[in-house]
Amino acid sequence: RDHLRGQAGFFSTPGGASRDGSGPGEEGKQRTLTTLLEKVEGCRHLLETPGQYLVYNGDLVEYDADHMAQLQRVHGFLMNDCLLVATWLPQRRGMYRYNALYSLDGLAVVNVKDNPPMKDMFKLLMFPESRIFQAENAKIKREWLEVLEETKRALSEKRRREQEEAAAPRGPPQVTSKATNPFEDDEEEEPAVPEVEEENVDLSMEWIQELPEDLDVCIAQRDFEGAVDLLDKLNHYLEDKPSPPPVKELRAKVEERVRQLTEVLVFELSPDRSLRGGPKATRRAVSQLIRLGQCTKACELFLRNRAAAVHTAIRQLRIEGATLLYIHKLCHVFFTSLLETAREFEIDFAGTDSGCYSAFVVWARSAMGMFVDAFSKQVFDSKESLSTAAECVKVAKEHCQQLGDIGLDLTFIIHALLVKDIQGALHSYKEIIIEATKHRNSEEMWRRMNLMTPEALGKLKEEMKSCGVSNFEQYTGHDCWVNLSYTVVAFTKQTMGFLEEALKLYFPELHMVLLESLVEIILVAVQHVDYSLRCEQDPEKKAFIRQNASFLYETVLPVVEKRFEEGVGKPAKQLQDLRNASRLIRVNPESTTSVV
Repeated sequence: RDHLRGQAGFFSTPGGASRDGSGPGEEGKQRTLTTLLEKVEGCRHLLETPGQYLVYNGDLVEYDADHMAQLQRVHGFLMNDCLLVATWLPQRRGMYRYNALYSLDGLAVVNVKDNPPMKDMFKLLMFPESRIFQAENAKIKREWLEVLEETKRALSEKRRREQEEAAAPRGPPQVTSKATNPFEDDEEEEPAVPEVEEENVDLSMEWIQELPEDLDVCIAQRDFEGAVDLLDKLNHYLEDKPSPPPVKELRAKVEERVRQLTEVLVFELSPDRSLRGGPKATRRAVSQLIRLGQCTKACELFLRNRAAAVHTAIRQLRIEGATLLYIHKLCHVFFTSLLETAREFEIDFAGTDSGCYSAFVVWARSAMGMFVDAFSKQVFDSKESLSTAAECVKVAKEHCQQLGDIGLDLTFIIHALLVKDIQGALHSYKEIIIEATKHRNSEEMWRRMNLMTPEALGKLKEEMKSCGVSNFEQYTGHDCWVNLSYTVVAFTKQTMGFLEEALKLYFPELHMVLLESLVEIILVAVQHVDYSLRCEQDPEKKAFIRQNASFLYETVLPVVEKRFEEGVGKPAKQLQDLRNASRLIRVNPESTTSVV
């Protein structure tokens, strides 16, 4: 096999071409390459590297890697630094069309065991793809495997020499002094340190000799654990040993496989590969990357994978039916994914650098932002009622608190992300109540309410009781009469309803917003009663207004103040001041000066 070998035969030159580049001179190599360019369409621009020449070529049949079905006839051209694959042109005998070009630096060759009728096959691995070819017979298959490995080895040795030459210091040459003084040669060569070190490292064991090929097989068969086990075994064996040239050469070969293995593991963690299996589907690749010393990369890829999974799950949720139903589904999908991710992260990265946990917290905050975007778009952007918004926020808080079971508290994050939307909702609903109250005030006639039926009166009593007004009975008269104005009763129900819903949305960042909204709403009623009491001339109506003012100041405001303190956990001085100011009206009801 010292000459150019090929089953087609028409590429042979008078002197041939040896596998390592010796044989014919530069002119003969150039003629061979020129012939190649003339016979293969579409490759001229790809093969212009100086010093490139043809080593081996032959006919092959390509098979599908998954189903082992025959695909096409091809011709392989092995150069000293790359492999070109060309397809046959049936209409043009002896001509080919360019199909692919692979650099030998990233090419792995794996022998495929015979499994009749599938035999004489070998696999080429070029991350992230692989291709299977069948040779004409076992002899040609063996030649392909040998020539490919030898050419790869020669290229690797060439690269190593070039690196050493580039790294060598460019001082005055030592050869001259050695030639003039032969005694220096003996003195310098006497220690022979590299040879002594080389004798101390035994690389003749079968498992070491076959290690590069075994790693190729493990990578091809996706046996990641087996590949890392082999690497650990080699590292343990060479741990305390010197590094003579043979060891460096072995390490260079192994490092190339480590790079390929890392690329495959990174590909395994890409969102396109492992979203359906949940967080557990990433465990194999993550654990092996950690064993390879790539903990930071494993953490980054794992969290990126899970972010894509969460985004996909949220996007696939169908928006149908009531908003609250959608929010229940959204919270279940998101917080379940977050909980599973946190548990899997704890398993995969237990005992690793604590920086990974900081990365997880940052990721969780980002994921929460993704959730809040979907939540706010459905709840706040669609202008849902305050009661619906309050129920939705309550559901989200309850799901968020479940993360506390694993020691993850993200409540403060969801508060920070929702505060602006909740402020907007409180402000909008406050304006609605104020406008409705002003409209009723403009039509106020200061007349008692007649509910017409005992059922309606009983319903009103239940409503006022649910608002916290326990002494409402004293304001009811005979039959179905209520000794209060419709405006004051409607204001009481609406204000207490606003307070109850707002307390469901409450967290400390909203304290002043809620308190100021309550004060603004109450002032509208206070101003109206104060103005009516000062302006009304009819003694009977004035007495009725005073009775409504008493209900408002002595019953409603204390109930608001008490309920606010229960919901918030501390009293509100602004509400106390507002209630105390009402004493001016009771002390001097004839005053024409407003207390507001």
